[in-house]
Amino acid sequence: MTGTQNDQDQQGQQNPALARLSAAGVSVWLDDLSRTRLESGSLARLIETRSVVGVTTNPTIFAQAIASDEAYAAQLTALATSGADAEETIDALTVDDVRAACDLLRPVWERTDGVDGRVSLEVSPRLAHEGDATIEAAVRLAREVDRPNVLIKIPATEEGVFAIPRVMEHGVSVNVTLIFSLGQYRSVVEGYLSGLERAREAGVDLSTLESVASVFVSRIDSEIDARLDALGTDEARALRGRAGLANCRLTHRVAQQLFDSERFRVLEAAGARQQRLLWASTGTKDPAYPDTLYVSDLVTPGTVNTMPEKTLEAFADHGTVGEDTMPGSYGAADAHFDALSGLGIDYADVMETLQREGLEKFSTSWDELVAEVTSRLQEARGGDA
Repeated sequence: MTGTQNDQDQQGQQNPALARLSAAGVSVWLDDLSRTRLESGSLARLIETRSVVGVTTNPTIFAQAIASDEAYAAQLTALATSGADAEETIDALTVDDVRAACDLLRPVWERTDGVDGRVSLEVSPRLAHEGDATIEAAVRLAREVDRPNVLIKIPATEEGVFAIPRVMEHGVSVNVTLIFSLGQYRSVVEGYLSGLERAREAGVDLSTLESVASVFVSRIDSEIDARLDALGTDEARALRGRAGLANCRLTHRVAQQLFDSERFRVLEAAGARQQRLLWASTGTKDPAYPDTLYVSDLVTPGTVNTMPEKTLEAFADHGTVGEDTMPGSYGAADAHFDALSGLGIDYADVMETLQREGLEKFSTSWDELVAEVTSRLQEARGGDA
């Protein structure tokens, strides 16, 4: 980081590169949260100097935080004394963190009329294939956080999409996560529109509902690049590192089509907002690619980019913001997937693999978190099982 940037940080001035990204219509969200980040003022500084206007979390983030952050020790001890089990403890810890982050971002929520200033909390990944249980958990978590700027994350499984409208009719705003394919995204939008209709029938003020559709980016390149590398041809190598961006561009085209409808215009007239696209998994996994690739190349108004801190700082240091080229890139994106198909890369199989693996990773993180919390509860109780 340059001396000038350090001076700006000390003065509470926004970083120029991230300020330009924000001015281009991209909402900058942080993909991380922990008790120490909250209590140390780290998140507050990112809001003041990095244009951060939202926060996303997931089971992996909380597993890493609770396992290593001693700021949770006192609350863990109190919960152990009260007789809480591991899952009740996880709920208490994560709800408190999300509530505190919501309070910190409340001024942003007010300033943006409820669009930004949002903090996401995910239902347990163990419920990914249980629709009714997802509905119950989502409504309960929203009530426990008890802040108007919370988003409840629901995975874009078949059962998750079933849950979306039934959660929204309770007045709960949703972040639909683990979206990879265009077919998944279409189902998510259908769930969102149905949710708006059910919410209106239930008497919910539609202007209070906000939603994002979280489309994962870098994992698509990781999977497709591996398949291209296995082919081992020059033609295959020439297609590496472009599928993630191409998929985002085609998703953007679908969004333009689905929200340009009489159905949505009726809902919009009643106060509804368009569900925004959120680019997730935007840290590059291949060191051969620029570390700001999935930010600089996805600049288009009305979207969200949620970044791990490493990517956020990389963009602050050397990120660039060009013109919005999204609509003009649809044809090239189509051509790219045609070329992949010509080499035998099966789009549907890639996306199904990625969603399955994504759910498995979050479930593994959740299991590790439960085991860690169970161990710490036992320690606090003097080693009793």
